[in-house]
Amino acid sequence: MDWAGTAVDFGCFAPVNVFVDIFKNAGLEVTMEEARAPMGMLKIDHIRAMLTMPRISSLWREEYGRSFNEEDVEKLYAEFEPALMMSLADYTDPIPGVIETVEALRNRGLKIGSTTGYTDTMMDVVVSNALKKGNQPDFHVTPDATHSIGRPYPYMIYRNMEELKLSASWKVVKVGDTISDMQEGVNAGVWSVGVIVGSSEMG
Repeated sequence: MDWAGTAVDFGCFAPVNVFVDIFKNAGLEVTMEEARAPMGMLKIDHIRAMLTMPRISSLWREEYGRSFNEEDVEKLYAEFEPALMMSLADYTDPIPGVIETVEALRNRGLKIGSTTGYTDTMMDVVVSNALKKGNQPDFHVTPDATHSIGRPYPYMIYRNMEELKLSASWKVVKVGDTISDMQEGVNAGVWSVGVIVGSSEMG
């Protein structure tokens, strides 16, 4: 399972508002739709993806007289992470039905792994707060454990399969709320299920 927009944070609001704010601070007005489009990716990759969008790329050139570079990506990310960390604990409520669904799946002998676009540092906040509210998968992995190669690459799913000792990809179901979640599942060769209620798309 994915986390934000799938298991916790109804509407996936924690990161979206921060993306809008950091671009505004850089002199660019981005839309909620633009901020949500790459949702589910590792957050620095998300910023990079936003900067390559034709409209945002054009706004950047108007503002700075040049195309963005990797230094710009890193500067925006340096602003993003502390801003997100300040509010992250407030966005860890389980999405309605998740706790009961996980319990029903476990009663049928299924293991619950998880992947995310958050880093280890971010997940320290999310996991500890989610645990207090009854949400605890058997395993979680972030792109930090896969050399910062997150979605749509399948490596986080493979790490779950390894840790949970799963024997075949066709026995695995990936559940998520974003396009990158579905791409991650397809690339891993597992069943992929998109959720709508509580999703980034719904948000």
